[in-house]
This record gives sequence, structure tokens and C-alpha cells, in this order.
Amino acid sequence: MKTPQNSLYQRPSWDEYFMEIANTVSGRATCDRGRSGCVIVRDRQILVTGYVGSPKGLPHCDEVGHQLKRMVHEDGSVTQHCVRTVHAEQNAICQAAKLGISLNDSTLYCRMTPCRICAMLIINCGIKRVVCEKKYHDGVESEEMFKTAGVELSFFSEEIEQYEKQ
Repeated sequence: MKTPQNSLYQRPSWDEYFMEIANTVSGRATCDRGRSGCVIVRDRQILVTGYVGSPKGLPHCDEVGHQLKRMVHEDGSVTQHCVRTVHAEQNAICQAAKLGISLNDSTLYCRMTPCRICAMLIINCGIKRVVCEKKYHDGVESEEMFKTAGVELSFFSEEIEQYEKQ
């Protein structure tokens, strides 16, 4: 964080610090529709990270293109979603499972509101707080699930993330 020379250096808050790390992790993502990263933390210690990418050994979007599926929403709107990749949150949760790390009472940092499936996984593995950089254009259901389940949800910005290639 740069400050004028005559000012005192101001350290980032813990949320800013871990969000910056999540953004760095997103640099490994292999789908240009949503280069997203995730960091899961407990007691100010990083437990695991994850980023958007295809399952191990399978081709990545950046190599072979997207595998798009159309979704028709209740309001009649239609969007396309890439189903080639595993979401950053899912990859982080899988990494914790592989390593035998409990995520109970942890905090998850991510780029935007987790999707519905990620939200269900987050709730079931005991994550108690989710911090997002922005809102997801289709995140209302996840927001409602978190509220009902008692998972604290906060945003750095109320801006809604839009995909260029919907």
C-alpha cells in the first residue's frame, strides 16, 4: 500500500491482506471467463488456497476453449456457464479434504459471491464467514442460504461482477 513520503505507512487490514492473497492465487486460474482465487483462513493463518481450473489431467479452457451450458432462469433470462472448470472455492475445499484440514470456524476470501453449489459446500464444511470482493450477478440465492445458515457474508464493494463472455 503506497502512501505519500511524509505519511505513516498504513498496514492493510486482515481482510485486505487475505483478499490480496486471493487475488494473487487467481493468477493461476485457467478459465478466462472468471479468473478467480480463494483463500481459507482460521485464526489469521492460511489453511488452503484454490483457483478456477479443470480437474487434474483434463484440458483447461485456456488450452481448448470453454464448455458452455445454457441456463434458463425462473425469470426467463438465459445465461451461459462454463462447466469445464472446478470453482476456486471447490478446489480449496478439496485441497483441505486431501490434506485432512478441518475448515470448521474458518473464513473464506473470494472474488465474488460464491455460486449456489459452492455456498452449500461452504455451509456444510463449517466455514463461518465469507468475504467477497464483489457481488455475483446470480448470487441472491447464495446470500439467502448464508443468512439462513448463520454464515456471515461481507463485501468489499456492492459492485456486481459481470462476465464479458456470457
